[in-house]
Amino acid sequence: MSTIFEQFRKIGIIPVVVLDDAKDAKALAGALMEGGLPCAEVTFRTAAAEESIRIMSEAYPDMLVGAGTILTVEQADRAIAAGAKFIVSPGLNPEVVKHCIEKGVPITPGVQTPTEIEMALSLGLDTVKFFPAEPAGGLKMIKAVAAPYVNVTFMPTGGISASNVREYLAYNRILACGGSWMVKKDLVASGEFDKIKEMVAEAAAIVKEVRG
Repeated sequence: MSTIFEQFRKIGIIPVVVLDDAKDAKALAGALMEGGLPCAEVTFRTAAAEESIRIMSEAYPDMLVGAGTILTVEQADRAIAAGAKFIVSPGLNPEVVKHCIEKGVPITPGVQTPTEIEMALSLGLDTVKFFPAEPAGGLKMIKAVAAPYVNVTFMPTGGISASNVREYLAYNRILACGGSWMVKKDLVASGEFDKIKEMVAEAAAIVKEVRG
């Protein structure tokens, strides 16, 4: 698990992907790889998610492909079977967390409060998602809740964009940020993968600028 989280820190920005059609998965994965963010959190909000994870994982074995919006154990199993290397959930479901830990698959559940952070710690986790980041108070809130929990790192997602990601990345308790601005659904649907690659490259350049 620690190896995956080390990769997250190195990548810096995790593209959060919503795919309505699995036929776009391979081209999108290529744009992410070539643009310099070799990672995708494919949200399980669509019927195409499972097959998209499979296609991306097979086409690019070195890519860090995971599943987001995992709400149940059954979804987690389907995602893992399709090739997901990590699991992300919007909230903290102890059943899902325990199941992923038992399977040896990294999971970052969503939290906002000290109580939820302590629940994650009690389950053996020290990396959590902070969601939805901007509506829940942004970096100011993360710094406030992080203070008592010196060994916890955060992966904020929600409302993060090219205009505010620098300040998040500059805070040493942020492992990586989740973002979808460089993989907008309309760009995927219209097949503008060169544009996506360009925006991914700009995001990767921000990580390099802030973190070296």
